[in-house]
Amino acid sequence: MNYGNRIAKLREEKRMTQEELALKIGITRAALSHYENNRREPEYQTLQKIADFFSVSIDFLMGRTSKPQQHLDPAVRGFADSLDLSDEAILEQFDLSIDGEKLTAEETRRFIAFIRAERSMKA
Repeated sequence: MNYGNRIAKLREEKRMTQEELALKIGITRAALSHYENNRREPEYQTLQKIADFFSVSIDFLMGRTSKPQQHLDPAVRGFADSLDLSDEAILEQFDLSIDGEKLTAEETRRFIAFIRAERSMKA
């Protein structure tokens, strides 16, 4: 089941219209319709609002788990949130991968540089 179907199913289980859910999470009905029909993927903040509203995880919404309430242990979440990928010791200790393929040290450095450049353009 894809994210659009999951969002629609959760909404329907609560017997809500698209308009009602959209108002609750602060988006337009049209945007919600696009998400439910898989024409557009929600931004992270919108996914977080939807997940919080329905008390499910983002992983559940995105189809990465079939368990709606599966959440990281608070200690694990704190550790993951505090990782600084620019710390060489962290990079040596953990393997980062994309699409199942381990990133080289150079790819990791370029990835970090890309994110920093993107953030500086937003500031």
